[in-house]
Amino acid sequence: LLPLLRATLMGVISGGDFTVNNPAATRSPEPVAVDPKSRRLIELARRVAATDCTVLVTGESGTGKEVLARFIHRQSPRSARPFVAVNCAAIPESMLEGVLFGYERGAFTGAHAAHAGKFEQAQGGTLLLDEITEMPADMQVKLLRVLEGGRFYRVGGSQEIHVNVRLIAATNRSLQEAVNQGLLRQDLMYRLAVFPIAVPPLRERGNDAELLAQHFLDELNDRAGTCKRFSRRSFERIRAYHWPGNVRELKNLVQRAYILSTGAVT
Repeated sequence: LLPLLRATLMGVISGGDFTVNNPAATRSPEPVAVDPKSRRLIELARRVAATDCTVLVTGESGTGKEVLARFIHRQSPRSARPFVAVNCAAIPESMLEGVLFGYERGAFTGAHAAHAGKFEQAQGGTLLLDEITEMPADMQVKLLRVLEGGRFYRVGGSQEIHVNVRLIAATNRSLQEAVNQGLLRQDLMYRLAVFPIAVPPLRERGNDAELLAQHFLDELNDRAGTCKRFSRRSFERIRAYHWPGNVRELKNLVQRAYILSTGAVT
């Protein structure tokens, strides 16, 4: 089906499947959603945003966990303060402590000046720790201490630093499986999962795929000053496909279709 979908979005664009439409409507500050499951999820996120508890967002890769985390931050009393995101899987184990907690001058070779870590950068705001189950075990212990007391030391430092940060963690793994496999400390799991939120995959979210595709196309139109649109046949293919890569796959495909389109532009 994917080759057929690509053909629909790309190959027959010049035949009217991706042509001219009215300018895009005003963007919503909420995540794009129309399916009842998604609307309930947004309402749940809005309610937890009003509190200051730790949130654990789970879901398949590409479902929009960071989008939801940013929405929680925007809806919270901390919205005027920074939102800082860290992908724990993207940072080498030897560097993660310095990235999160900062370091003092001379703490290690190349540390020519003191540097504030992500916790300090998020002071008063929200810190998202994505792919939390990829964090090394020793760092999980240090993170647990910060969550319990709001205090830590920079690498090579002797002065205790106090922070007031709302933590949101995210993972695409099953938490219990991660604990069973030794990837996540059980005590940390309980500390993170004060309020768990599970984001369903795109294939279980009804017409969200169609709405999201239009949203991504509207963004491209706004950026380039064009007014292209999908045909009914394109939307039928979008609804029929199961999207194993979820929202990320859909966004990438819409962008490729837009670039390859031969439809009229304004």
